[in-house]
Amino acid sequence: MLFWLSLIPFVTSWIGENHAASTPVAIYGIVLLMSGIAYFVLQKVIINYHEDDFTLKKAIGKNMKGKLSLVLYAIGVLLSFVNPWLAIGCYIFVAVMWVVP
Repeated sequence: MLFWLSLIPFVTSWIGENHAASTPVAIYGIVLLMSGIAYFVLQKVIINYHEDDFTLKKAIGKNMKGKLSLVLYAIGVLLSFVNPWLAIGCYIFVAVMWVVP
């Protein structure tokens, strides 16, 4: 997970230098998607290690936001080749979705 998170500054800079071209936006989405997958796997491993009454398991519940985030990141990667701004909109929507409780 830390590897994928360490790439975010690089791809963010790449988008800024190329004025939201499709390839940097797609790579940015792939980095976000892989970070999300790594977090999802880490979360599952931690939950499976503990008993059923584990507090984190209760707090996460069905994890609909986490699953929806992965889907939106994948859609954003595909949209980046159609219109990079739509892909960026997907990425921003995921960020806003996590701010709102």
